[in-house]
Amino acid sequence: MNWDVLLHYAPSLIGGFGVTVMCWSAGCALGLLIGFAIALGYEARFRTLRALLRCYVEVVRGTPFLMQLFLLYAGGPSIGLRLSATAAGILGLGLYFSEIFRGGFAAVPRGQVEAAMSVGMPPRFILTRIRLPVALVVAAPPIVNTLIVMSKETVVLSIITVPELMYQMQTMAAETFTAFDAIFAMAVFYWLLVEFVSRLGRRVERRATAFLASHA
Repeated sequence: MNWDVLLHYAPSLIGGFGVTVMCWSAGCALGLLIGFAIALGYEARFRTLRALLRCYVEVVRGTPFLMQLFLLYAGGPSIGLRLSATAAGILGLGLYFSEIFRGGFAAVPRGQVEAAMSVGMPPRFILTRIRLPVALVVAAPPIVNTLIVMSKETVVLSIITVPELMYQMQTMAAETFTAFDAIFAMAVFYWLLVEFVSRLGRRVERRATAFLASHA
């Protein structure tokens, strides 16, 4: 292990890690919004909308993440969608949450909804006060798992020239011929990120479990 090389490239690696965290955070936020919008769309009465959403979900779920990135970044200009590499990476990560909330809404006991309807509760209150809280709690574990997967999928963003951690690691390895040192440094950074997400996720899951137990 060449510590002099690691210290020399530490600012670049830390900067790349910052870009990784930024892309991951923005992608998660966007993905949660997309996933929630899709879940609401499935609840709509319009069959055409539901059919379009099903097609969208199947395309996203059935194609490799790398191919989606290339389509967004390299294929986008052909349809007037010009995105920077970072923007394309964030949008690509956001597609991961395509069906993250659907199972949560499906898990809401039908009896609770029917009881709310029988007392004349408006549909928007049924959504915000009954269905949404339960759906969020049920969806907490898969959301955490998806966050962890997304944190590791950010390595692919280097292929479309996003200056994240993998990109900086490849630059370091090419300039110094110290591939092991660069990979070791990258592994430490990703372990820290995954460990943070895992610990946070366990806390969220414990609270979600307690919430379900108290409202059972």
